[in-house]
Amino acid sequence: MIVFLFNVYLLILFLLVWFKVVPSNLFWKLSPILVLFLLLVGLFIPMGWGAPWGQVVVGRQSVQIVPDVAGEVIEVAAAPNTPLRADDVLFRIDPVPFQAQVDALEAQLAFSELRHKQMTQLQRTDAGRAFDVQQRDAEVKQLEAQLAGARWNLEKTIVRAPANGYVTNLALRKGARVSSLPLAPVMAFIDTSETVLAATIPQIYARYIEPGQTAELTFKYLPGQVVTGRVETVLQAIASGQFQPSGFAVTPKDIPAAPFVVRIKLDDQELAKRLPAGSTGQAAIYTDRVKAAHMIRRVMLRMTAIVNYINPF
Repeated sequence: MIVFLFNVYLLILFLLVWFKVVPSNLFWKLSPILVLFLLLVGLFIPMGWGAPWGQVVVGRQSVQIVPDVAGEVIEVAAAPNTPLRADDVLFRIDPVPFQAQVDALEAQLAFSELRHKQMTQLQRTDAGRAFDVQQRDAEVKQLEAQLAGARWNLEKTIVRAPANGYVTNLALRKGARVSSLPLAPVMAFIDTSETVLAATIPQIYARYIEPGQTAELTFKYLPGQVVTGRVETVLQAIASGQFQPSGFAVTPKDIPAAPFVVRIKLDDQELAKRLPAGSTGQAAIYTDRVKAAHMIRRVMLRMTAIVNYINPF
């Protein structure tokens, strides 16, 4: 943009000299250097504070599906990249061993309840001991707890979608054996209930960004289009500022000035739902500072949107 404005000035200066509106003296010959300096110091450098911009990416939460019980998969109900609603069935694990455990505990519980009833009747007629009644009562409660856990395991043989979304990169097949180990997920579930737009803004330009400010975005996925949104928040932590507990002393190292992340919410939420996760582009945020530079930034963003038709990078 600065090259465009500088060339416009050169063209105007050439025409003024050509038609002898201004003299061709040393001042006008050196004026392009002065104009270039004024553009840099008076407009384009402050524009980074008043209308910062940076790369933006569309992201969604990914849930690693790990079953709560281990067993053999007897059915995979979910199809890859097909919309699902919360609690839709993803796959089923063979319920036979879990149902057998439930049946066995139910039989034991029924017998223990009968013995508890008999012991209670004997105690009422002074033919039994209170200790025997208390022992049978504890056995009944223990079996009830075991039965509740067995029924929970049986219910978990049907693995359901945790939210609205879809399964991607599905490789699970009928006959596979799955485990409940946390480090052995069987599929990736993409949660579409919330779309996150994260823009990276250099630290030097992020000082005046506040929630509620207007933003404009253009995506490679939608060349030629500019969409509007609002700043939700500036994330207050990045990896370079995170300290983890360890058994070592502080190790000095060079700390790069990594950009800050700004979350943006699109005004058109239906469009946000349609954008594929991983869509990238440029985002411009219009702060309350250097408002004279906002128009220049709007023009630059629209030029980028048009160039997206031919620029794949």
